[in-house]
Amino acid sequence: MKTLLLNPPSFEGFDGGASSRWPATREITSFWYPVWLCYPAGLIPGSKVVDAPPHGVTVEQTLQMAREYDFVVLFTSTAGFASDIRLTEMMKDTNPRLKVAFVGPHVTARPEQSLLASSAIDFVARKEFDYSVRDFAAGKPLEEIAGVSYRRNGRVIHNPEATPIQDLDALPFVTDIYKRDLDITKYNVPFLLNPFIAFYTERGCPALCTFCLWPQTLSGHPWRTRSSDNVAEEVRRALDYFPHMKEIFFDDDTFNIRKSRVVELCAKLKPLNFTWSCTSRVTVDYETLKAMKDAGCRLLIVGYESGDPQILKNIKKGATIEQAIAFTKNCKKLGLVIHGDFIVGLPGETPETIRRTIDFAKKLDTETIQVSVAHPLPGTEFYDYVEKNGYLTSESMTDAEGHQLPNISYPGLSNLDILESVEQFYGEYYFRPRVVWRVIRKAVFDSEERKRLYHEAREYLDLRSKRKKFVAERRAALQRTLAAGPAGD
Repeated sequence: MKTLLLNPPSFEGFDGGASSRWPATREITSFWYPVWLCYPAGLIPGSKVVDAPPHGVTVEQTLQMAREYDFVVLFTSTAGFASDIRLTEMMKDTNPRLKVAFVGPHVTARPEQSLLASSAIDFVARKEFDYSVRDFAAGKPLEEIAGVSYRRNGRVIHNPEATPIQDLDALPFVTDIYKRDLDITKYNVPFLLNPFIAFYTERGCPALCTFCLWPQTLSGHPWRTRSSDNVAEEVRRALDYFPHMKEIFFDDDTFNIRKSRVVELCAKLKPLNFTWSCTSRVTVDYETLKAMKDAGCRLLIVGYESGDPQILKNIKKGATIEQAIAFTKNCKKLGLVIHGDFIVGLPGETPETIRRTIDFAKKLDTETIQVSVAHPLPGTEFYDYVEKNGYLTSESMTDAEGHQLPNISYPGLSNLDILESVEQFYGEYYFRPRVVWRVIRKAVFDSEERKRLYHEAREYLDLRSKRKKFVAERRAALQRTLAAGPAGD
């Protein structure tokens, strides 16, 4: 079957599917690579990957493309699911013979609900879908494909789970698909060197963080790795394909979770003499970090999440405040840059714990930070917790433009308090003299950096203004409701 693997158009600038771990339109425009779609694309002859958001592909253009294909694999998300349903129904109207599979964390967590949402979805491929969509494209009946859900005679059928892929070396290189179908200059992440490319060296994560979407839905907890030689070969190919590329990002759930594997891989990467970055936990020791730095590592994305010890226990982070402090000191000693991730609104959050986390972030003083609204995504232990305890205020988690909105409230901490604290966090962190000087110093000596920072500052300040307006309007409406009293007074 002639196959289109699609990350669909949705909100403007919405990095919500394909391989985005935190589906939203971000404070500053960011686009991650559709890595998950590119693996099966390499397995299906004659296929094509269309990553609509970064490439500016419109709904109208997508509908026109639908006429040319037999089978569409659409990567959806919780935030974009309703929009993706509407698009799919229009695609089916355009081409009634088209077969459509939905993939991704949302449909993995809710296969039956997803199928019942629209008859336009022919089947759902749960968890890792590389081989299931390949087999369907090759003509294999759904009844014989593991890990899929579909309708039959008015009932939803769930085939047995597929075994997690063990031989990752057998998968194709996604860089071949990037070269064929994507424009790497369209991908931007503010804290990475652009242009960059991203791919995985492993799948799965043994950590049990209750909020983390991928290990609880798509990739699973069993940790599986590619061989060091296989990773090094893809790096060589990428360097050959993209001589203008400035960085490779290893977008694993946690790149350096096992020391022996990291040291072995770094020994293969070092002779290639290139710049790379990756994810990291704070449990990594100095020796491992040094091996990474010596092999060309520049930056680590680190999930600190909270500065409150009890919240770290509540979310099963498996790390302590003391470990985070020691890790950060080691990175600074080695010259490794850190982009720190924090989340506001996790279980146990109060105004006091938010204050503690802001102070903790300022003490760590990493190069850049990201502060996210805690979103309980279906399929996670966090979602089950807030639903069971009545803390979930809405299934909707974005505004009309795809920006994050809080959809949980705790006793003593409302959803508006959570959103306000995100802006407070950013403001207190970035408007410190030492940080302002750090930014200005970079801009003064680099004209490209100056242009980038100016553009990003405008985007962020615009969103900041919208969020402040949103909170003010909602608080005013609440005050009016309280002042009016109970109905009939």
